[in-house]
Amino acid sequence: MRVVFLGTPDFAVPALDALARRHEIALVVAQPDKRAGRGLQLQSPPVARYAHMHGLPLAQPQKIREALPQIAALQPEIGIVVAYGKILPPDLLRIAPFYNVHASLLPKYRGAAPIQRAIEHGEPETGVTIMRIDAELDHGPVLAIETTPIGAGEHAPSLANRLAKLGAGLLLRTLGGDMRETPQDHARATFAPKIEKSEGEIRWSDAAKTIYDKFRAFDPWPGVFRGDLKLVDIAPASGSGAPGEILAIDNRSVRIATGDGALDLIVLQRAGKSRQRASDFAHGAGWRVGLSLS
Repeated sequence: MRVVFLGTPDFAVPALDALARRHEIALVVAQPDKRAGRGLQLQSPPVARYAHMHGLPLAQPQKIREALPQIAALQPEIGIVVAYGKILPPDLLRIAPFYNVHASLLPKYRGAAPIQRAIEHGEPETGVTIMRIDAELDHGPVLAIETTPIGAGEHAPSLANRLAKLGAGLLLRTLGGDMRETPQDHARATFAPKIEKSEGEIRWSDAAKTIYDKFRAFDPWPGVFRGDLKLVDIAPASGSGAPGEILAIDNRSVRIATGDGALDLIVLQRAGKSRQRASDFAHGAGWRVGLSLS
C-alpha cells in the first residue's frame, strides 16, 4: 500500500520501520526540529532521523495544514499515525483513511499519556489498539487490540519500548487482514491527560503503593519529589508508622512510613545538587530513626 506516516518520538519508530519493510512510504511527517541540550543545538526527532537515514521523503511542517496539499497530491491509500503529537484537521482525514496505533486498551486511557496513566493507576495490564481516526480524540472504531501485562516494578520507558514493538507487529497484521471495524463503547471511556510537573509532588500520607506507582509512571519526567527533595530511586518496603516517620536507616536505604505501608528511599537529590545514596544523605542532613519528615 501507498502510505503517509505521521509520527515524532522513539515510540513511533518501530511502526515506521515495520511499514517501510512491507509498504511504500510516500511521505513521513514529523514535528519540526527543536533546540535542546546545553548548547541549544537543533535536534531532529527520532522519526525524522529515521527518515533521513533510510532516504524516505520527509516533511516537518510547523502546522500539519501546511502539508495538506503535498499529502493530497501523493494520493495515499492510507495514513498511519503514531504519537505525532498534534490534533489532525478534518481536511486531512478526507484525503484517505487514517489509522492510529494507540498505547492503551481503548476506550480506556484516551489522550496524551496512556502509558504513564496506566502505571500510575496500578493497572495490571495494558496494550495497543489499532483504530481508525475520526473527528474526536481516540474515538474512532477499533480494528485490533493486543494486551500485555505490566510488570510490578516496570517503569514507563520499559513499557513504552515493549508497546512500540507490540504495536508495530499488530499494525502489520491488521493491514494484512480484513480490517473489520468495531465501534468503541464510549460509555466506558477514560482519559489520560498530559502530565504536569506538579503531579510529581508526593505526600507521605499517600499509600506506599500510590507513591511507588507514581515513581514508575513519572520516570524520567517529572519524577517524584517532596518539596525540593527528589526521590531518584525508591522501593516498596514492610513497616508502619506515622506518615513521614523514619523507621530505619542502614547502608542501603532510609525506610519511611507512609499512609499505608512503607518505602525504602535508596537515592535522593536536592534541587541543584548531586545525587546521593539515601544513607549518606541522611547522615549529612542529621536524619535519625523516629524523626518525622515534613
